[in-house]
Amino acid sequence: MPAADEPAERARVVVLLSGAGSLLAALLAATDAPGYPAEVVAVGADRDAPGLEHARRRGLPTFVCALGELTDRAAWDRALAERIAAFEPDLVVSAGFMKIVGPAVLEAFEGRLINTHPALLPLFPGAHAVRDALEAGAGVTGSTVHLVDAGVDTGPVLAQREVPVLAGDDEATLHERIKDVERELLVETVAEFVTRDR
Repeated sequence: MPAADEPAERARVVVLLSGAGSLLAALLAATDAPGYPAEVVAVGADRDAPGLEHARRRGLPTFVCALGELTDRAAWDRALAERIAAFEPDLVVSAGFMKIVGPAVLEAFEGRLINTHPALLPLFPGAHAVRDALEAGAGVTGSTVHLVDAGVDTGPVLAQREVPVLAGDDEATLHERIKDVERELLVETVAEFVTRDR
């Protein structure tokens, strides 16, 4: 335990992404606050994603672990686990990472790997959650942060927040409103997660 006048050591977070990195940007902005209990120590991707620039501008380490560069999915999964482990994270955040991780990653970071999802799980799992909610005629959808397990968006839910589906919404407009909520929810959930045992 730190002394009363010493700040608690921040939890080490590795973020994984595949796209523009708006969730990462929100998390990085949150870490600028002195009292935020986590820091991003590295950012990885499955491709040379534009979101990596958020980390590069801050001088944070980045890595790309592309599926096509390895012999098979199991080899990719092992390589990804090794790349993440090199940064000794307390928490791994899948923030728009569009690959399903396998046993090597799941075993290495069991109970310490969380994912954001643009729906109220268990409703609308998978890669097309926003479209699926619209096609189902849902009046409400939202955002979920959950622990990752071996299924697709089936891990225990940590936090959820609702987003109403408005008349005239299409996939793009609804997804943008979900992303606004998703960013806030991720920042709050990471802070709660890393301080729960302190």
